[in-house]
Amino acid sequence: MENSSVFTKIINGEIPVHKIYEDDKTIAFLDANPLADGHTLVVPKVQIGQVWQLPDEYYTALWKTVRKIAGHMQEVLKPLRVGAAIEGLNTPDHAHVHLIPIYDENVLRMHHGYHVNTDPENMKKLAKKLFFKD
Repeated sequence: MENSSVFTKIINGEIPVHKIYEDDKTIAFLDANPLADGHTLVVPKVQIGQVWQLPDEYYTALWKTVRKIAGHMQEVLKPLRVGAAIEGLNTPDHAHVHLIPIYDENVLRMHHGYHVNTDPENMKKLAKKLFFKD
């Protein structure tokens, strides 16, 4: 692949990592810039930009691996919890999930001061805009 992401290069063995798990559809390794000890990336072995764009078989495999690794992290590292995040803003164009052991409840604080208009009329408009019936 000419425009291989850094994750594809890792999958192909071109870049070394601290691998903690691998199967035929996913790989998991320690993040090079961790937020906490044990911060792990779980990556599908197909280069697609967003998790939501993955073919069903890779999407399912990714989440099975996420659950497996998170449970193992909880058992071995004993954090308060294991948090999961998908952000992909400053990362390669390759879907992945961050698993972050939370030893301090402020590490992944979602509500950190950014204010969103939660007045009832605005919430009603948003709900109407986002309403989806399959």
